[in-house]
Amino acid sequence: MDTESFFNILVIVLMVFLGAYFSATETAFSALNRIRIRSIAEGKSPRARRASLVLRLHDDFDKVLSTLLILNNLATLIAAGVSALLFVRYFGEDLGITLSTVALTVVMVFFADITPKSLAKESPEEFAMTCAPLLFFFVKVLSPANYLFIKWKSFLGKVFKGSDNRMTEDELYSIVEEARNDGLINEDNKQLLENAIDFKEFTAADILTSRMDIAAVSEDSSEEEVLQAFLQAGYSRLLVYKNSIDHIVGVISLWNFFNHREKKETSLADIFSTPIFVAPSIKIDELFKLLQKEASHIAVVVDEYGGTAGIVTMEDILEKLVGDIWDENDEIIVDFSPLGNNKHKVLCSAYVSDMFHYFGLDDNTEVESVGGWIMDNLRKVPEEGDTFTFEKLTITVSKTENRRALECVVTVSEDEGCANA
Repeated sequence: MDTESFFNILVIVLMVFLGAYFSATETAFSALNRIRIRSIAEGKSPRARRASLVLRLHDDFDKVLSTLLILNNLATLIAAGVSALLFVRYFGEDLGITLSTVALTVVMVFFADITPKSLAKESPEEFAMTCAPLLFFFVKVLSPANYLFIKWKSFLGKVFKGSDNRMTEDELYSIVEEARNDGLINEDNKQLLENAIDFKEFTAADILTSRMDIAAVSEDSSEEEVLQAFLQAGYSRLLVYKNSIDHIVGVISLWNFFNHREKKETSLADIFSTPIFVAPSIKIDELFKLLQKEASHIAVVVDEYGGTAGIVTMEDILEKLVGDIWDENDEIIVDFSPLGNNKHKVLCSAYVSDMFHYFGLDDNTEVESVGGWIMDNLRKVPEEGDTFTFEKLTITVSKTENRRALECVVTVSEDEGCANA
């Protein structure tokens, strides 16, 4: 083999190697997980700098893509030209061109395309961090060509308008689930992120405290009556009504009340603050902003007839985001308690969706509370001892008050069982 042929083979091998590098790099940057890369970049490991470089390159992926396409095609053209010269020298022009085309196609497809892309897809983050420094150099060198490519892409984008590429809610859920599966977040963080995604979907009607559970006093109440109401309710604020609970005229805070009792500088009516009234359909993120703007802690939800449907507090909204918030004065409430023998005590104030999840059933009802679901199934005002069957569950009303169910006992049929039993 003469020196020229050896040089030609060396150039072809080099071009195949570069083609493999460019193909693998393209796959790595297309398939990498930005969450994982960002986690590495924010750490203190030696790889943090390279991970930061990967993020910089990925933020301008159009330049990366155009650079890799230019270099990959350039490597293929050089390999094809040199291969043709080599084969023509040994096999003649007609047969040499044919053999060169077939041989180079097989080599480039297998060694410079399929194999490197398959390997890069197995660990795209690691491969991207390995390739990032050299790729950054090529991107800088080919900046003029990248500029022309981006302008051309922008022109085509205006001519051929594509579909909306905004991320959907389902895609957000998939990203959160993937992050948890990859160990980047724990189950609590996953739940918090999912709650944040759902946050805008909830309305005041979804989280309000029913008028039946509101702690309120009449505007004509004496100081002692207000004090007893505070002590009995255990809340920091009470609603004040005129004539009936449907006519709320104010809110009184525990701090203002005791300050008034100490100083006696004002009348009791002077320390009532003006309540905020909202519709049941208001989104809780809007309500949260309204409460912040008005420097208020509580909003009265008004029904379609102008009566009081219930109240929503700042704490209610935050609990929808972060879960139950307890302090040392709160009574711990357990919605579902196993009683043994496949029996469970269920509070009727619990959400039906939570109960269905607890018993492993599909949520197929639009009713919010267990109490409302029981009334919907009984088709009457519930009484103690009322019972009905729903799929594998037998529900028996065990405690009522003011024509509503407070507690029930749920029995799971023997052949079905329950994961939480």
